Amino acid sequence: MTRWLDDDEQRAWRAFAVATRLLNDRLERDLLAAADMPPTYYELLVLLSEAPQRTLRMSELAHWTNSKPSRISHAVGKLEQKGWVRREHFAGDRRGWLAFLTDEGLAALQAAAPRHVASVREHLIDLLTREQLRQLEDISHAILDHLGASVPSSQPPTAPVDPAG
Repeated sequence: MTRWLDDDEQRAWRAFAVATRLLNDRLERDLLAAADMPPTYYELLVLLSEAPQRTLRMSELAHWTNSKPSRISHAVGKLEQKGWVRREHFAGDRRGWLAFLTDEGLAALQAAAPRHVASVREHLIDLLTREQLRQLEDISHAILDHLGASVPSSQPPTAPVDPAG
């Protein structure tokens, strides 16, 4: 039997759905306007910038972005064309690939980050009290826990390991 949403639940759900869609759209438009960089590219550059030696396996990038390997491969290919990332075979694993953030990629990220953070502040952070931010974090973690997902910390948990040593 279907458990329909009551009026309060329906209002909460619709407000959440519309707010997240509009927020993501605004952040994407602002990032594209400011840095000509889609959010997917920005996210990949952030993950690489926080990884040891600015390097991660392609499979790790796919994991942390909840993307299919083919989508990550395509995005990294575009980042390679810009000179922001380079790919290399993983030593000892012919099928494994590593993505390296180049100095040019780090510079592009450093140029985009202040404008992106300003957009996040304007459209989310500065609208909420500290208590609301804490609640938003708690709510987000409850959803992530239920979905079996996590958010990478400032250091992704794994980094390339040389199988020989």
